[in-house]
Amino acid sequence: MLAFACAGCGAVLTAKVSRVELPDHAGQKYGHDLVPALLEPGTYTVDPGNGRPWRPETPEPEEGGVRLQTIHLDGPPGRIGLAPGDVRGTVVLTDRLGGCCCGWDGRYGPNLACAGCGGAVATRVDDCGCWQVVWLEPGAVRPVAVEGPVQRVMDWTELPGTPPVEPAGCWSPVWEAGIAAALAHLMVASEGRRVTVPDGPVARAFRPAIDGLLPRGLPERRLALAGPGVPDPVADLALVPRHPQTGAVWPGATAAAVPLAAGVWARLAFADDRRLLLASSRLPDGVRRDDPPPPLPRLPFRPDGRVFAGTLERLGATREPWLRRIHDRVRDVPFEPPFG
Repeated sequence: MLAFACAGCGAVLTAKVSRVELPDHAGQKYGHDLVPALLEPGTYTVDPGNGRPWRPETPEPEEGGVRLQTIHLDGPPGRIGLAPGDVRGTVVLTDRLGGCCCGWDGRYGPNLACAGCGGAVATRVDDCGCWQVVWLEPGAVRPVAVEGPVQRVMDWTELPGTPPVEPAGCWSPVWEAGIAAALAHLMVASEGRRVTVPDGPVARAFRPAIDGLLPRGLPERRLALAGPGVPDPVADLALVPRHPQTGAVWPGATAAAVPLAAGVWARLAFADDRRLLLASSRLPDGVRRDDPPPPLPRLPFRPDGRVFAGTLERLGATREPWLRRIHDRVRDVPFEPPFG
């Protein structure tokens, strides 16, 4: 295991942590309520960035006694994300906290400093609608090896599932982000050709967006689920899990792999669509009883358009003219069909 220390004075700034992959919903804005932590305690992740250079903006001249600040929302490549409770020995930079609603959204750059030397080391994000996280600045900290158990890498057969629907009947934002990111990979793998999906859970999640983004007609490419515990399908494109710790894509598919967040993939692969019926005596074959029943969504599923556009940028896919047109359309109106 390791911890992170201030590059300036050497003070340890975090608890012991082990690495996990960058979640698809990192940076996602969701509603106006307080949102949980992005990462589990004791873990960290690294954001490779979106390829665009990051520069801190200088304040604009004052107008009428009010200092105008130019905001930036992108951080430098290689930022290290942690759960807020795993950060130690920092103090707040009070001049970096303005312009938010219920908390801080990091728009003015690093807002936490090392308590030992005063150097800016991290950006805390906890505003409403933002997944709560602390991003350590890559040039301001360094990893330090610490004693602790060696991280156990989960086997492919142990992938946990993420529930698709929240108790209030809303689709999980993790699902909205995970499907959107996989959809961006699917656009690249499709090469602009029509993609067909067999009826079932995968079709309900992907088909509306595929129909809205790709042309109809021949030639076609077939998409099917593949992965541990799932028979290898006869398909051109295989929707496979991405390991939740290492980020590696499941290597067993014979078709072109389209990676999907492991928690979403596991629920799609092993979904149980049998009907729930009330029964006063013995249950008929093929019927299960669940008390209370799992929540059902109030609205059709829609992927997150902003995550979709951001993933296309990370993939460098916007160099292709046809993908650039899709990206620009979704980026400009991320809440219109098939994303809203």
